[in-house]
Amino acid sequence: MPKTRKQKEQAAKEAAQYAALAKAMVFVGYHGLSVSQLSELRKKLRAEQVAFRVIKKTLLARVLKEAKLAVDVKSMGTGLAVAFALSDEVSAAKVLAEFQKKNDALKLYGGVLESAFIDEAGVRALSKLLSKPELYAKLAGSINAPISGFVNVLAGTIRGLVTVLGGINRAKAG
Repeated sequence: MPKTRKQKEQAAKEAAQYAALAKAMVFVGYHGLSVSQLSELRKKLRAEQVAFRVIKKTLLARVLKEAKLAVDVKSMGTGLAVAFALSDEVSAAKVLAEFQKKNDALKLYGGVLESAFIDEAGVRALSKLLSKPELYAKLAGSINAPISGFVNVLAGTIRGLVTVLGGINRAKAG
C-alpha cells in the first residue's frame, strides 16, 4: 500500500531531524536482504546509536538539499536506505561494513562526513578507523605508560634493596 502524503511529509521531517543531528551518514542498498537479516541489521545499528531509515530518493534528495548537502541520490541503486550515525562518525560505517562481509546483498553506495560526500571506498576507510571508546582507551594507556614505568623503576630499586638486606642477614646468620 502506497504511503499517504502525510506519511511522506512525516518521513521527510524525521529524516531532516536526523540529518541535522547526524555526525555522519551512510547510504546503502538493502534489496536482496530478508526480513530477518534487516531486523538483525537494525538491532546492531540501534545498539551503536545509529538510526536506519528507508526513504524514497525524491524525499531524501529534498532533505539533503535543505541540509545544504550536495549528494546525488538519483545515481544510487535501488532499495536506498540511510544510516544516520548519531553518536560518532565511524559507528554506522563499521556496523554496515561488518554486516556486508556476511551478507553480499547489502550494497554500500557512499556517505556524508563533515558535510562532504564520500564514496564507497571512503565509507570502507571510515569503517576501519577506531571508534571513540577505543581511542579513549588508547589515550589512557598512553598517558598511563610513563607512570607505570616509573613505578616499576621504583619497585625494582626497593626489590634490590630487600635482596641486599636479605643477603647481609644470611651472611651474619651463617
